[in-house]
Formats: sequence, structure tokens, C-alpha cells
Amino acid sequence: MSKNRSNSKILGQKGIGFSSLMNTQVLVFIVIIVLWIYLSIASPYFFTMHNIRNIFAQDAIVGVLGIGELFTIITAGIDLSMGTVAELTNIIVTLAILANIPIPLAIILSVGVAIGFGLINGVLIYEFNMPPFIVTLGTMSVADGAALILSGGTNISGLPISFSNFGTGNFWGLPNLFWILIATVVVGEIILRYTKFGRYVYAIGSNVEAARLSGVNVRRTIYLVYVFSGFLAGVAGIMITVRLWMGDPTSGANLNLDAIAAAAIGGASLFGAQGTSIGAFLGSIVMATILNGTVLININTFWQEIITGLLIIATVALDQMRSRSKYTYVRKV
Repeated sequence: MSKNRSNSKILGQKGIGFSSLMNTQVLVFIVIIVLWIYLSIASPYFFTMHNIRNIFAQDAIVGVLGIGELFTIITAGIDLSMGTVAELTNIIVTLAILANIPIPLAIILSVGVAIGFGLINGVLIYEFNMPPFIVTLGTMSVADGAALILSGGTNISGLPISFSNFGTGNFWGLPNLFWILIATVVVGEIILRYTKFGRYVYAIGSNVEAARLSGVNVRRTIYLVYVFSGFLAGVAGIMITVRLWMGDPTSGANLNLDAIAAAAIGGASLFGAQGTSIGAFLGSIVMATILNGTVLININTFWQEIITGLLIIATVALDQMRSRSKYTYVRKV
């Protein structure tokens, strides 16, 4: 009887979550439209094909990281290491190619290292019952330090021109990197909406003990979630490499915060069990638009950090109110 009640509670919360998520995503979409209208009035250069492509290219890396972050946040966890793991991937793939390792093998090797970081995060979080914040804060520092040591703290150039061509190239009028983001959004949405693994991810974020009693393999799900975030950090690292055409040991400096912000702004609840890939995608568009807009209208780019921080605070405050409302609803039921 108690198991059935737990299952009903999880399903009830998930239903409420999807309803409020739709409202959040509509609101974020409206914010994007308002921002684009304002910036097209404030700057004649905003609504040009060149600039729109630039926004989408900037958005691609943060968007891919945001979707990886989303999966961890849905389980009521977090991955603070994604940006620096992407940075480390960028350095490893650059050094591997310069060491005459074939490009496909160099990519597999560097993304494999990123997946390894994700697996380590999952093992430490589940097996040692350590808080995700502390574990990923530690691996964030390790990845950052490793990138600085391997690169000697300096940029590494000399990559083949094919990297630059892909990073600046377009397909059907949109940047190549943006198509990688679109593919990631589609895959993420299919996993969360239509697979058993996706249902398990939401169930763990809703109530981990109830999920375990319902037959969810919590260990395997947590492992896979952090392996997936590590994999997407590796993909983002390759994207950084083709965009910058070099290895940059500081390329992940702000990406950790930006990835969390993209997921949170898009409707992911930091308390778990809520969020979609489409929402994270919309959140990343907001982030890219703010960055692009501050440059075009000659606002000090340091304001971007302030705006990002305020957006995160506002999003979490809204999430708190939504969470209290949901809890009251469930109690009444």
C-alpha cells in the first residue's frame, strides 16, 4: 500500500512539474522575443544574418553543456565540473593532434577522458554518499589544474585548418556548431520523454527512496546521468577547439556558471524532478543573447556576470515559490 502511495506521489508531482514547465518555457520564449526586439531597435547590427549566426554559434557550446547539466539537476544533483572538463578536453585533443595522433582517435581519447570524469563523479556521489556539489567542485578543480599543467598555462596553436573551417562553417544557413546543439536537444528530449531511463531520472529527483522501492536501479541511473554529463562536456570541449582553433586553458572559466544558468532559466528545478532539454536550449539562447547584446550596445561585458547572477537568483526564487505551491497541492490531494 505504501509503495503504491509513493508511486502516486511521484507521478502526481511529475504531472504538476510538466504543466508549470510549459508555462516557464513560454515565459522564457517571450523574454527572448522581447530581448531580440529591444536589441534590434538599440543596434542596427543585431538583426543581421551574420550576427544571428554569431549568437547561435555562441549559444551552441553553452547549450550542449546546459543539457548535460539538466540531467544532473533533474536527479536533484549538480555538476560543477562540466566547464573545466570541457576545457581539459580542449587541451587534450589539441595536444593529441599536434602529437600526430589521427584526428578521430584524438577526439575519442579526449572525450573518453571527459566520460571518465563523469563516471568518477557518479561513483563518488552514489557509493560514498557524498554531496554532488562537493564531489563536482573537487573534480572541477582537478580538471582545471590538469588543463593548466598540460598546457603550461598558455594557449596552444598549430591545429589543422580543417578545424577552423568546420568551426566557422555553416550548413543550411546555420552554424555547424548549432546543428550539434540541435541534435543534442533532440536526443535529450527523446531520452527524457520516451525512455525508461528518462522516467527513472525524474523519479530519482522526485523521491530517491520511493524510486528505489519502485524498482528503479538508482546506482546505474546515477552513474549514467553523470557519464552523460561527462560525455557532453567532452563534446563541448571539441566544439571549443574547432571554434577557437587552438587549445585554451582558460576556455572553461565561465562555462560552469553559464551551463547551470541555462538549465535553471529554462525551467529546471534545483530541487529535482523538473526540466526539459528544450527549456535548457531556450535558457542558453537567453545567455547568448545577453552576451551578444552587451557587446553590440557597448555595455561593459562585466555586466554580463551581474545579469547572469541576478537571473539565477530570480529563477531559484521562482522555483522556491513553485515548489511550495506544488507541495501544498500534493498535501491537499
